[in-house]
Amino acid sequence: MDRARHFSATVATHTDKGCKKQFNEDAVGFNIPDDDLLKTKGAVAVVADGVSSAEAGREAAQRSVSAVLKGYFQTPELWSVKHAVQKTLSALNSELYELGRDMPDEARGYICTLSLVVIKSHMAYLFHAGDSRIYRLSARDGSFAQLTNDHVASISDQKQYLIRAMGMDTTLNIDCSTLEVEEGDIFYLDSDGIHDFLDDERIREIIESHPDSFDQACQELVRQALDAGSDDNLSACILRIDALGVEEKADFSERLTKLPFPPELYPGLKLDGYEVIEELWASERSQLYIVKDQTSGKELVMKTPSASYVDDPAYIERFIAEEWIGSRINDPRVVRIIPPRNGSKQFLYYLMEKVPGITLQEWIAENPEPRPSVVARIILDIAAGLSAMHDQQIVHQDLKPGNVMIMADGKIKIVDFGAVYAPGLQEIFNPFEREIALGTLDYADPSYRFGLNTYVKGDIYSLAVIAYEMFTGGHLPYGKKMERCKTLQEFHDLEYTPSYEHRDIIPVWFDQALQKGCHNDPEQRYSKLEDFIYDLQHPNPDFIKEGRTPSGVSDTVFFWKALSFFWLSLLLAVLVLWWAT
Repeated sequence: MDRARHFSATVATHTDKGCKKQFNEDAVGFNIPDDDLLKTKGAVAVVADGVSSAEAGREAAQRSVSAVLKGYFQTPELWSVKHAVQKTLSALNSELYELGRDMPDEARGYICTLSLVVIKSHMAYLFHAGDSRIYRLSARDGSFAQLTNDHVASISDQKQYLIRAMGMDTTLNIDCSTLEVEEGDIFYLDSDGIHDFLDDERIREIIESHPDSFDQACQELVRQALDAGSDDNLSACILRIDALGVEEKADFSERLTKLPFPPELYPGLKLDGYEVIEELWASERSQLYIVKDQTSGKELVMKTPSASYVDDPAYIERFIAEEWIGSRINDPRVVRIIPPRNGSKQFLYYLMEKVPGITLQEWIAENPEPRPSVVARIILDIAAGLSAMHDQQIVHQDLKPGNVMIMADGKIKIVDFGAVYAPGLQEIFNPFEREIALGTLDYADPSYRFGLNTYVKGDIYSLAVIAYEMFTGGHLPYGKKMERCKTLQEFHDLEYTPSYEHRDIIPVWFDQALQKGCHNDPEQRYSKLEDFIYDLQHPNPDFIKEGRTPSGVSDTVFFWKALSFFWLSLLLAVLVLWWAT
């Protein structure tokens, strides 16, 4: 295998109950998955030490190692390592804590320490709770350093107790850190049955004395700790990175350019079993065509890259990522990616379902004064589609009326993955500088233009601007003033125009929710999509201020009643559906 393209590691583990324990309450393991999962999730090594004073420490350690080695790899590939591990460990911690609560009063629960390292791309991600440890023997300078802190408190010189561990409390308090790694780096994990009886220098000497057999090194560490008087269980894991699998520019470009760009397409042309019907849309960066599957007769949408970027690996990577990310979203309010016929294709493009209808941009132009209940339903549907993306840790980053389709039945589809952000993919090393998505000026978070990623807050901003525009009949919260801004501070200083100045029936509390949603300063904005939607549905007492009585008071009451009726109808429909199932 090409060293530059494939991760490889030498890894060994050994665990022993020791000479004074009836059972081995430690657990240790590792998982280096196949190539695809290795790229998106990484390689993992883990040590857990069941707390001896806990009745079920042994079971806790075994469950913890199993959860890491299995559960972590079942989390979505688009999640960041930190998010995926924390989700896995939080669920595990709750499980252990609840199991412990069900035990007799005299028992002390399912409690264990946990130390794990994830190697993904060129980074190591460390997670730790308790007094097991992670060390690194650096290939760069030969240093041997402890990377974790022991979570213990001392009662005396001879007596310590744990202050953090898995299953100890309802909430998980775990250390997280990252560091860049190099080929030849060695990570060493152990339980306190070893490092409490062998100093760091002796551990290092044993590891370095067995470069060709880490199995022997692990066994020697256990043996010497026992000789030094260890009265505990003993576990060791050694992992050496032999090849990171990080691609050089030439390898990266070669892989990305295996599929050629399609030729110029025109109606009647046949490509990979699809007949081009018409060009739907074109820009400087890509084209959309309606095509017909010659086998099924079904019409689809084909997106093709612009020939202007044929020599741009960063552009090609993002184009390929669009299809990969989109195919992992399964929600009726998000456009569906269609796999190619026979699972392969001869050119670089991807296929989507054809969405009949008009864009929200066109809908707004045709409906200058829509009923509040209709607008509310559309906003709720868009929010639900965004929520499905956010559940996968995907941020759209270019939500605008032109990227939302309204179908004949009033339902919506979010389209276009050209600017999406997925942290799990961002963690994978790229030798080229990645493009920064800027979005569309009137709808995208201004922070994007200055290289700042506000993640979910960015999509909340866009949704709030769209809601403002729909409820005010086509106006924007900052008008055209954003075009004059050159610095981030100038964006932050822009004056928001209250929505009720455009439409008197809009209540103050509703406008305040819109203003907070599209605040140009991310620190002043909602941090959760559900909080924004909740405040659009329920008058927030903090937003009800004295001193403003709209001229159309009766209209404002009508607006609130109309929305209230819609929310109530929606709730009743959900309850009926729930009861029927």
